[in-house]
Amino acid sequence: MPVLEVKGAHRWFGGIHAVRGVDLTVAEGELVGLFGPNGAGKTTLFNLIAGAVPPMEGGIWLNGREVTRLAAFRRAQLGIARTFQIVRPFRSLTVLENVMASVPSAMAERDNDADDAMAILRTVGLAHRAHDLAGQLTLGMLKRLEVARAFALAPCLLLLDEPLAGLTTAEISELLAVIVSLKSRTSIIMVDHNVRQSLAVCDRAVVLDSGSVIAEGTPAAVRRNPEVVRAYLGEAVTS
Repeated sequence: MPVLEVKGAHRWFGGIHAVRGVDLTVAEGELVGLFGPNGAGKTTLFNLIAGAVPPMEGGIWLNGREVTRLAAFRRAQLGIARTFQIVRPFRSLTVLENVMASVPSAMAERDNDADDAMAILRTVGLAHRAHDLAGQLTLGMLKRLEVARAFALAPCLLLLDEPLAGLTTAEISELLAVIVSLKSRTSIIMVDHNVRQSLAVCDRAVVLDSGSVIAEGTPAAVRRNPEVVRAYLGEAVTS
């Protein structure tokens, strides 16, 4: 059973048909890259999956359960977590406290929360900054903290919205290594404009154009797709 199924999703905003009959599945432990130019419908599709806006046609299933009309907070409870393009940590709290704010705990036991949060910080390479204020981190570290806060929700599906934007080459490599390491514990959909580096770590790629899927398959297959190469990826990506 797929972790996520999107079937025939449509979404209009006035006269703009932002998502046009999109079908999408994500398997357990799969990292799917979602690509396309500005205005292709990537963020709208993310918002449909996360519950920020409902589809006007079509449906969405999480682990076999239909969630099409569930609110975003209910989907989060069922296992969908997301990051945002612009990071907004609690800058006056420590890095550890930022992650603790997300860690679920049925008994609200703070010691257990701290242990779980520290484990997540070790996973993203921020344990050494646990007691520093979040406002003191570099952008690259803030992006990793954003991933840590989302992962602290113990999701079955993690939506990463432009995680590599604004980062240096070294920071991109560090964050991609973190993202790949999370695949053993959650399925991931990643949107990013840095096609060359992000495509390389994906199990499968989906390319949107004007709200429609124009290509889908392995990174190698997408690289060879003439329409995708010509319109979005550029000749350099095919090498």
